[in-house]
Amino acid sequence: MDEEALEALALHYVGRYATSRAKLLRYLSRKIAERGWAGARPADADRIADRFVELGYVDDAAFAASRARSLASRGYGKRRLDQQLYADGIADEQAGEARRIAEQHSVEAALHFARRKRVGPYASERPDPARREKAIASMLRAGHPFALVRAIVDLAPGEEPDHERLAEAI
Repeated sequence: MDEEALEALALHYVGRYATSRAKLLRYLSRKIAERGWAGARPADADRIADRFVELGYVDDAAFAASRARSLASRGYGKRRLDQQLYADGIADEQAGEARRIAEQHSVEAALHFARRKRVGPYASERPDPARREKAIASMLRAGHPFALVRAIVDLAPGEEPDHERLAEAI
């Protein structure tokens, strides 16, 4: 593989997938390792990634915000978002808007997760202590704060969640 082929692979990748600069670098490095390099000096994947950032093909802040909206809509919390942004190689200065989105939608995301797992107000009956602990652990793994998780899990089955009271629990 030569530099032209590597750039074509990078262009195809960013055209097909939403990505961060770090993920693009990992992809390019993997392709160089898999296919080998046909020149005297290996390609500078950093230079290609930097150029794609300059051209606007890769935008870490926009990628992070999109990731935050996606995770919140699936019921995941801020801590889970932070883990995902770290895995995606998003720097803290690029993650500000994403964290704001996660905080803004924290109650709705937690309730969505509870609905999906049928706990708290979405359960058919009050859980026994072991099932209650499993529900709490599940919601904590999803990235929700403990106080919010406990407030949701302790709601009676069929009880209408009070968003304001739940937001105060955070």
